[in-house]
Amino acid sequence: MSKHLSVLNISAVLIALITAVGLMFPEAFSRYADWIYQFTAARFGWVYMLSVFVFNVFLIGLIFTRYGKLKLGRFDEKPEFSTASWIGMLFSGGLGVGIVFWGVAEPMTHFANPPLPGVEPGSVESARMAMGYTYFHWGLSQWSIFAIAGLIIGLFQYRIKKDSLVSTSLETLFGYRYPTLWRRTVDVLAVIATVMGIATSIGMGVLQISGGLTYVYGLPGSPWMHAAILAVIAVVFVVSASSGLSRGVKWLSNINMAVALGLTLFVMVLGPTSVMFKSLVTGIGDYLSHFIGYSLRLDPFRRESDWVEKWTVFYWAWVISWSPFIGAFIARISRGRTIREFVVGVLIVPPLISFLWIAAFGSTALYQDLYAGAGLAQVVADDYTLAMFAFWERFPLQTVTSAATLVLIATFLITSADSATHILASMSSGGSLNPLLRLKIVWGVLLAGITVALLAAGGLKSLQAGSIVAGLPFTVILILMLFAIIKVLRIEAHLVLPETFPIKRPAEEAERYHRGEEAVPTHRPSEEFPD
Repeated sequence: MSKHLSVLNISAVLIALITAVGLMFPEAFSRYADWIYQFTAARFGWVYMLSVFVFNVFLIGLIFTRYGKLKLGRFDEKPEFSTASWIGMLFSGGLGVGIVFWGVAEPMTHFANPPLPGVEPGSVESARMAMGYTYFHWGLSQWSIFAIAGLIIGLFQYRIKKDSLVSTSLETLFGYRYPTLWRRTVDVLAVIATVMGIATSIGMGVLQISGGLTYVYGLPGSPWMHAAILAVIAVVFVVSASSGLSRGVKWLSNINMAVALGLTLFVMVLGPTSVMFKSLVTGIGDYLSHFIGYSLRLDPFRRESDWVEKWTVFYWAWVISWSPFIGAFIARISRGRTIREFVVGVLIVPPLISFLWIAAFGSTALYQDLYAGAGLAQVVADDYTLAMFAFWERFPLQTVTSAATLVLIATFLITSADSATHILASMSSGGSLNPLLRLKIVWGVLLAGITVALLAAGGLKSLQAGSIVAGLPFTVILILMLFAIIKVLRIEAHLVLPETFPIKRPAEEAERYHRGEEAVPTHRPSEEFPD
């Protein structure tokens, strides 16, 4: 049996087993999932926090180095997608569903339950803190995780001309012929982490659609409703998947961005516009001034508080768990872009879009609760999934805006499922750039199955448990990827000499260095890259 079939079979069997156990023993599954979540977050939360902070520092520093001029590909390669489509695909393939789910729910939750002691719940001070912490959770940190995975995969795939497997990206560290068992383990962990992370996102989207249909249209919410929503999404996803990334995901991403922009402008025009922009500016200021403190906050001496574990640690674990997918996806759509352009684009642009969304919806919701008695904080406390739909009650055209929100969530889900199954199929077929459609469908079915199982076993709590457990082993792999990036860039800096750049690079010499067969000489400081 080939290595790639082994990765496919092992991963598929493990996912199928988890699905079967979750469906057959939902109560026991939920109980053990919650215990594992609590244990992992309490014992290993510091690993997530410290790792993500290091990723941030490394990538920000990388922007200002000479390595930024290297491309993910040949010197003469042009980007496959326009900048607008690229940004849309980054945002839609990234955390589109999450930002719609939490855009109102998170600020309102922090408003009612401040994340730091000594702040009065429901006060102006708690509203400001709520916005600053929400920006932190949706800012640079989570996208730095995606950037680490995407950068090393892109370098190997388009610069060194290897496949996009996570195991391949570690060859520079462990050698060209490192043991097959290790490779299989790394790739299986990547697939499992991706499935659990995407299942969490899809599950949240399904819960929100179900909540919206119940809240606005009176349809009864139930596990059968969840299954029906997933079935509809799966049909549309298959149609999209059959058309490939350049058509299906690209056009859906553009639709997502258009609908999201339309809803944001609607709120900005009819809501407290000046409050939104003041909140945006102040919130970004609070985010930047507290960035280091929030990044390394763990409350070691407050035994009664597990706020950081429930929020920040969960977010980082969730993002880490599906970083193999997003990393491979953003590498795939970023071919031909320089490292500097890649890092700036991934690290800065999507967070700014998220900030704009949070400022429009989050600050308006807070203002309504503070000065109009909207009662949104109570709605959110009762059910996160209803936050957006309760929010629209204070605006005209509630039915239209609620329907547009449902469409937005659905297209985000389809985009995520399409791109995720493309990457999963690639991971389980030797890193193929164009995996077979039937393989995508197999992974689509498995994704739907594990999502239904997690929803049946405990809803949001089980989804969170799946992410945080799957994210822990992959955190170690991401740290190894960071060191692999450093070594690859050092090798490439030596090989791309002024007299040969940008015409060619000595492929045979490069292979010897990347395989670890020869030591890499130190790059002389006098050798500069041409403009």
